[in-house]
Amino acid sequence: MTKIIKFGGSSLANGDQYQKVIDIINADPKRQVIVVSAPGKRFDGDIKVTDLLIQYANETVAGKDSSKTLATIIERYQQIADQFNVSADQFKQIADTLTNLPNQKYPNNEYLLAAFKAHGEKLNAELMAMVLNQLGVESRFVDPSEAGITVSDDDPNAATVLPETYENLGHFGYGKEKLVFPGFFGITKEGNIATFARGGSDITGSIIARGLNIPLYENFTDVSAIYAANPKIIDHPIAIKKMTYREMRELSYAGFSVFNDEAIIPAIEGKVTINVRNTNDPDAPGTLIVPEGGFQAEHPITGVASSNHFAALYLHRYLLNKEVGFTLKLLQIFYKYGISYEHMPSGIDDLTIIFDKNQLNQDKIKAMCNDIHDILHPDKLQWIDDYAIIMVVGEGMVDQTNALSKSIDPLAADNIKVNMINQGASQISIMIGTRKSDANRAVVDIYNQFFNQQEGE
Repeated sequence: MTKIIKFGGSSLANGDQYQKVIDIINADPKRQVIVVSAPGKRFDGDIKVTDLLIQYANETVAGKDSSKTLATIIERYQQIADQFNVSADQFKQIADTLTNLPNQKYPNNEYLLAAFKAHGEKLNAELMAMVLNQLGVESRFVDPSEAGITVSDDDPNAATVLPETYENLGHFGYGKEKLVFPGFFGITKEGNIATFARGGSDITGSIIARGLNIPLYENFTDVSAIYAANPKIIDHPIAIKKMTYREMRELSYAGFSVFNDEAIIPAIEGKVTINVRNTNDPDAPGTLIVPEGGFQAEHPITGVASSNHFAALYLHRYLLNKEVGFTLKLLQIFYKYGISYEHMPSGIDDLTIIFDKNQLNQDKIKAMCNDIHDILHPDKLQWIDDYAIIMVVGEGMVDQTNALSKSIDPLAADNIKVNMINQGASQISIMIGTRKSDANRAVVDIYNQFFNQQEGE
């Protein structure tokens, strides 16, 4: 059974990390398909190669001298190449590609930025193939254009994969050699490079796993597992041994960032099992992310997470429930400003709309609120910037009659005000709105309620 294996930027930051990756690849002959990120930070305060490439792109667009940035990027790859005795002739193609990036033709500056960024992964994949071959491991670099990884052209820095990609990959032939793919980007139908929005290498791994019909996707990062809560909030939270796709999606919504939530979609479609593991502790079993069918929950909840990137708009108007078209007019205002909402809990005379603040700025908020005031004439309109979302998630909640009360009771005991409660239709999640300042305490209270009490029973 062939496995696909992906390594994040911290796993490939320097020659020593490269050696760990090579040892992991060689430890299992089934690990034939490899996806790599660009070299990440080597130490605190270091700069990722992707960020250096963004700087290089911005200097190019502005017509500034970029020689220092270029030299820094080349040196990052050179240090790795030297550690594995890659010949000067071979490495020259990497240095030349970087040097010539400003001289290529791009449809516009957005495509230029995408192409510059994507070369962090592209050149690292080329270098990895060189290193593996140097060590006697037969390998070849596979460009997304060769594999037919085709993406949308509506936003070159937030592309989405097109359906024909999977047909293309289904016809992609290979032998016994290791295949090294760059993550993070694909090719538009016009032949231009376009990158995924974020966590792009995770997305690439899922796409290839589905397209090549590979059942196991090992995603190596810098943590030994996905944990039931943020280790920065909870001291030594329990490791999650196994979780479902939809649990991962729900928790990612509130800040679980170990595995990109968008990358789950191709895996779901291809029924691919994902194994999140640690490059620096390769013997640790990690966390399995699996389909829901036949899943047996180990705990009533799988995890609890919080996120502060939300805001809310509160509207009060008497007889709101009797007014036909009120919500339609509200949605038309959101559409006018290109704003999507996350949730809309309501009462008889009250409506709260929750937004992801990443799509908003103060000017847009002010203009939108003015329109709502002028068109809908609410008795009260209040913008709430101090808003956090807590997600309590677990397949085991379906069989629990007291999951909601167990989530809320410790918050009441800790004098934490709850602004909103919403139990998801899937019955595997509870969403709780609190003040930002209370979010971490809420996570601690809920975690202790579900996990520490069980340990003491």
